[in-house]
Amino acid sequence: MFVHIDQGAKTPIYLQLRNQIVAAIAAGELAPGDSLPSVRSLAGDLGINLHTVNKAYASLRDEGYLLMRGRAGAVVASPLRDSSVPHAAEAERRLIDGLTLLALEHKAGGGGREGFAAAVASVLDAVYGTGAGGGSRPVPSGSSDR
Repeated sequence: MFVHIDQGAKTPIYLQLRNQIVAAIAAGELAPGDSLPSVRSLAGDLGINLHTVNKAYASLRDEGYLLMRGRAGAVVASPLRDSSVPHAAEAERRLIDGLTLLALEHKAGGGGREGFAAAVASVLDAVYGTGAGGGSRPVPSGSSDR
């Protein structure tokens, strides 16, 4: 797994790490059952504080993306087997909250409904592809809070 941390970005480092791990799971680069590097190892490789990696892993665990297996470390959760109804409901709530915030920011900046819908459609096409087959995934930006 390749991770790029932008120390000068507005986005906190733990969120940059979290977002890149989520993107790797979505793209199939990380599959259910895959082990992630230990907190200490990844922190050392990236030159960041181990508490920052721990915070990213804890967030991913709380969101249902990772399972923490004690001394065995963090592994990618299976969305079907390891998710629970509360995790699914929480994911749905985060989706709605995130989209709502983005729509409000777009509208406050003078953007219209059609522009927002076109941007959402473009991202959906990039993530899920159009028609059959998968699409290429956008890489989460470290230079924005959105």
